[in-house]
Amino acid sequence: MALQVGDKAPEILGVNQDGTEIKLSDFAGKKLALYFYPKDNTPGCTAQACSLRDNYTDLKAAGYEVLGVSTDSKKSHQGFISKQNLPFQLIADTEKTLSEQFGTWGEKMNYGKTYMGMLRTTFIIDENGIIERIISPKEVKTKEHATQILNG
Repeated sequence: MALQVGDKAPEILGVNQDGTEIKLSDFAGKKLALYFYPKDNTPGCTAQACSLRDNYTDLKAAGYEVLGVSTDSKKSHQGFISKQNLPFQLIADTEKTLSEQFGTWGEKMNYGKTYMGMLRTTFIIDENGIIERIISPKEVKTKEHATQILNG
């Protein structure tokens, strides 16, 4: 069962690009924009990450921390962060543990073929670790994603 608005987010979020374990309590007292995206260095995912990067100062000023999640490896994340100059951490959810908890690993369709993959979704988690808003795959606008979070 996927997590919903009103649910408490899990304490263990995963391991970041440097192999450090990231916990929900690391963000206590701040809002967390936890965004799940399909793949490092792809056009849509790069546009989304750059929207968050370019508006990071505004997001921080509004009390948000940003944390990205994909099933890419730590090494892939390190390259993506370096290439795009990202100021936030990325979780390497290679075992799909977090994606399955949040319900973002699911069936997708492309050119008539069905396959399993990451559903681009953002969870806004409040200062107490409760999910207060979900921006669903149909709602996410990659190039304007920071604005979507800020104007929620």
